[in-house]
Amino acid sequence: MNKTRVLIVDDSITMRALFSGVLDEAPGICVVDHAANAAEARELIRSVRPDVVTLDVEMPGTSGLELLAEIIAEQPMPVIMLSTLTQKGSAATLQALELGAFECFPKPKAATMEEFRKIGPRLAKLIKAAAVGSVTTRKSSNAAPFVAEGAAPTDGVIALIGNTGAVDMVGEFVNRLPASCPPVIVHLGSTQTVAAALVEKLDKTAKPNVRAMFDGQRLEPGNVYLIQDAQRHVVVDRWPQGMLRLVDGEAIGGHRPSANLLINALARTAAASVSVGFLSGMGDDGVAALPVLLAAGGTAFAIDPAQAKAGELPGLAAAKIGLGAVDLTQLGTALLMRGLPPALAA
Repeated sequence: MNKTRVLIVDDSITMRALFSGVLDEAPGICVVDHAANAAEARELIRSVRPDVVTLDVEMPGTSGLELLAEIIAEQPMPVIMLSTLTQKGSAATLQALELGAFECFPKPKAATMEEFRKIGPRLAKLIKAAAVGSVTTRKSSNAAPFVAEGAAPTDGVIALIGNTGAVDMVGEFVNRLPASCPPVIVHLGSTQTVAAALVEKLDKTAKPNVRAMFDGQRLEPGNVYLIQDAQRHVVVDRWPQGMLRLVDGEAIGGHRPSANLLINALARTAAASVSVGFLSGMGDDGVAALPVLLAAGGTAFAIDPAQAKAGELPGLAAAKIGLGAVDLTQLGTALLMRGLPPALAA
């Protein structure tokens, strides 16, 4: 089996050595070279033609974000941003993802091999997914809403589930919602670090209100709620007049907040009023809860994996649902048409 070939770009010789060490230990991955700046990276991309580039956000001269934009425009290939900035800089992370980064991955706080080995398996999995993923970007559009203004049912609830590569899809979806949309809960999984910046951006462009989710928040039509707390799980505790609640607990299947727990709670409370859409992502968080939701009368749809930067999550969801995957426009129509009278749905 051919190994995934990685080029590491970082101005710190320590970081280059640590990332190289941990990735050289990962099965199926080969570090083909290192670059300390944009000029070296450009030359090595042309000469060694890596499958994936890891790129630091903060570099002297041409920044990582500037180089990312250049790579995507001129020599499209999967790029994973690796920086301490991605851990705390929501706006920088969002910008990187919108420019076309496959994902933003935080560096360990301590520059030791012990700490880097802890993140090795997750980073290796991300790199392998990037190598087979899509490098196309999807920009938010000003296209017409999915359904006519006032036509969408407001007595249900929509949940959008995704992580890697889902940010731009969320932007396009939300920007095409009518102001009268049912309440929408956005679960971004590993990409939750961008929630604050995404709320600020989308609330200026979307017709519904876009809000950061907090404990005790009422679910109301015309509102989109982005989950941003990575320390607690999210559930909906009753229906109708649903309320979002944050609950303490250990990670479930490695995820906190857990999409499986959220969907299970929606199935118990809102049941047939629930529609769930699966966007781009890695892993299977949320898929295990689908039989419970469907048995309760809810509906679920998944984006076409070929449209996603990371197709694993929507592919697994589509197989569990037993339906073919849909494109983004069809996804929006399917979710918003839920419960409409036949005359309007025609």
